[in-house]
Amino acid sequence: MNFRKSMIACATLFMGLFFATSAFAQGGGRNMDTAAMRQRQEAMLAKMKTDLNLTQTQCDSVKAIQNDQRAKMRDIFMDPANQGLSREDRMAKMQPINDAMNARLQAALGADLAKKVQDWIVANRPQRQGGGGGNQ
Repeated sequence: MNFRKSMIACATLFMGLFFATSAFAQGGGRNMDTAAMRQRQEAMLAKMKTDLNLTQTQCDSVKAIQNDQRAKMRDIFMDPANQGLSREDRMAKMQPINDAMNARLQAALGADLAKKVQDWIVANRPQRQGGGGGNQ
């Protein structure tokens, strides 16, 4: 159970950092450069494919799963009803999305490769600059 919780936490951190880094780097999210975000995503996927020796089909599966998860997480962050929620409440809303992503990765890649992908994502996630975000 601890492994599952840690993987959920890692996936959530990855997605949160991706959204926060992208939004703040692009002017607080108002003027996001979606082309630059897509380029970063493609570069990360290409590196993951090389580092983990993924086939193109496996890489495409990871991309589709991540895109689906991003869209669902974005919906949670953008929903006005969620704006007043505590971090813990938002995390609770995201847990089923992370569970589904983990299950889809395991179904598409097998348990061992899915774990390698998740570990790779954690190890290669973008680092936040400035350490902030809080009250803006």
